[in-house]
Amino acid sequence: MTNLSLCGQVHISVRGEPIRVGICHCMDCRKESGSAFTFYGIWPAGQFEHSGEAGEFQGRHFCTGCGSRLFSVDAQEAEIKLGILSEAPTPLVPGYELWIKRREPWLRPVEGAEQFEEDRR
Repeated sequence: MTNLSLCGQVHISVRGEPIRVGICHCMDCRKESGSAFTFYGIWPAGQFEHSGEAGEFQGRHFCTGCGSRLFSVDAQEAEIKLGILSEAPTPLVPGYELWIKRREPWLRPVEGAEQFEEDRR
């Protein structure tokens, strides 16, 4: 699966299926995304590649050309913001929601998704 930042400067590629897919309603994700939550998928770090100039702030990578929020990566996992997928809607469905105590009251829980008051433990 190959994806691009809004301006096309950064290319992201992941192989295989994600380990997990989630939604987070925490304050950091809300501020970082500029929305009520972040929708993301987690892949093994070895199945993730990117090219192009990506800036970084507190471990979160973004396109320096257009500012698109893109990914976070460490030695084990890569978290990809699923809003950047080239194909929409995506067949990926969240299996869990984090920080539901911060979920907007007008948003309903994702049917069948595990619910966590804060982080997964």
